[in-house]
Amino acid sequence: MSVPVYERILQLLEAEGINTLFGIPDPNFVHMFLKAEERGWTVVAPHHEAAAGFMAEAASRITGKPAVCIGTLGPGIANAAPAIQCCLVENSPVIFLSGQRARVTEQRVRRGRIQFVKQMPLFENSVKYAASIEYADQTDEIIREGIRQAIGGTPGPVYIEYPSHIITEQLDVPEPLPPSRYRLVNQGADIDRVAEAVQLIQAAKNPILLVGHAVHTTRSGEALKELAKLMNCPVIQTSGGTSYIPGLEERTFQYVFSNASIEAVTESDLCLAIGTELGEPVHYGRYRYWVKNEAIRKWIYVEQDPSAIGVNRPIDVPLVGDIRGVLPQLIAALRDTPLPPAAGLAKFMKDGQAELDSLAEESLTKSDGSGDVPIHTSRFVVEASKAFPEDGILIRDGGASVIFQWTYSQSKPHDVIWNQNFGHIGTGLPYATGAMLADRAATGKSRPGMLITSDSSFMFHIAELETAARCKLPLVCVVAVDNQWGLEVGVYKRTFGQGTAETGTHWDKDVRFDVIAEGFGCHGEYVTKAEDIRPAIARAYASGKVGVVHVVIDPKANSEEMPKYAEFRTWYAEGTQ
Repeated sequence: MSVPVYERILQLLEAEGINTLFGIPDPNFVHMFLKAEERGWTVVAPHHEAAAGFMAEAASRITGKPAVCIGTLGPGIANAAPAIQCCLVENSPVIFLSGQRARVTEQRVRRGRIQFVKQMPLFENSVKYAASIEYADQTDEIIREGIRQAIGGTPGPVYIEYPSHIITEQLDVPEPLPPSRYRLVNQGADIDRVAEAVQLIQAAKNPILLVGHAVHTTRSGEALKELAKLMNCPVIQTSGGTSYIPGLEERTFQYVFSNASIEAVTESDLCLAIGTELGEPVHYGRYRYWVKNEAIRKWIYVEQDPSAIGVNRPIDVPLVGDIRGVLPQLIAALRDTPLPPAAGLAKFMKDGQAELDSLAEESLTKSDGSGDVPIHTSRFVVEASKAFPEDGILIRDGGASVIFQWTYSQSKPHDVIWNQNFGHIGTGLPYATGAMLADRAATGKSRPGMLITSDSSFMFHIAELETAARCKLPLVCVVAVDNQWGLEVGVYKRTFGQGTAETGTHWDKDVRFDVIAEGFGCHGEYVTKAEDIRPAIARAYASGKVGVVHVVIDPKANSEEMPKYAEFRTWYAEGTQ
């Protein structure tokens, strides 16, 4: 068949199940945007290319597939740089496509050229693969290599550009190959290693599953649930793996931020780690709570990238392969010999729920906005998370407010999207938009979303309220407002003591996010009392519009009373921050 380059790119992406496109069209891409919409894609033009990149990243997480972001040549792709860096650190397989001026322009010895810079050197160190489609007949090989690199080994972003004179050239090409014809798909681990792993599992008395970010992004929840029930053990979430798997909610605990998780880790004699880098937030699986039983604890590590094995800690049995291929192997090997309940499992489940109930009760004793003191952040989180809709998508953003969420959240959502490894705030609204749109495109349904964020983070990409409203998303943004950089105020106070000027951390005006929301055609609510948070959220969902609930919180509590802040600081293992 004869097709132009821009349509062939779409065909190659469709072969991978990709059907969403984020970016702002320009002359290099108007053909592709129009053709994508004609082919039934979800095409979204936000108000900033960084937001487009964050949307694509969230789409990749919610679908388990690579995603695509477009950045126009020069300033457009430069604007996407924060998202590219986030995708690298968050291990997100996003393909960033950019145009470029015709190569005759690049090779001229000229000054004062318009909208031109050599882009490849800007991104080579921030992506896994960078390439340019210099000739039309390179399209298949370069797009396929980009996909192969994006999702192979440790996933991450790739950058592909093409000069403007290439995009409309015609190609005579066959039908696109299915993924299994040009890359590994769901590869399993070495069968002898699987047998060794099963022997260790069956000999364990107190096994645990350590579940990381990749279990969510590969959409492996059902397989992990079956494995967890065969192993009859606690599931410990890393800070990046905070999505609860349906059916495992009661036995799943957040590492460090749940006391039950600490006890389960401390007492464990076997750890099966899946989809995690075993990095600083879990103390490399070596320090702090892992010290006890280190001499007898066995480690099984499911990891797609062989170069990661043994880097952060010694491993007894490495299972090198795709989670989607390795988990079925373990399930098949254990199906006929399930383990008895791990020692302490029932106690951990009871204690875990009791701790949540206690935290909710404790929050009632904090300031609730009924007097002169605004709402305590812990109460804000408890009330907002109790209003979380069934089967919704939770998006987290912010600094101090996220630390409160780790401890006080009363909901156990199946999909949680947040920027954990890079710590890039302001991603919340684009993440919500990208995740909800991609989920809708994949399932044909519009699941509700809730963004729990803070004022400072919400303002990064507040223009994307218009995008969410235009796309008619059932999204409610619950914003904790203290008119300051709460986490940074806390740093000032811990560094210099009370009474020190906190330079650059406060703003004078009380920004009204409910009013801003109404200006974007959204539903706005203004809340000063804790008891009004849940009714306001309910009204926002019932409005049929994107909702913004402005909640006035206590700035002093938000900056000074972050729960388990000392635990959070231990993530910086070398003491470099």
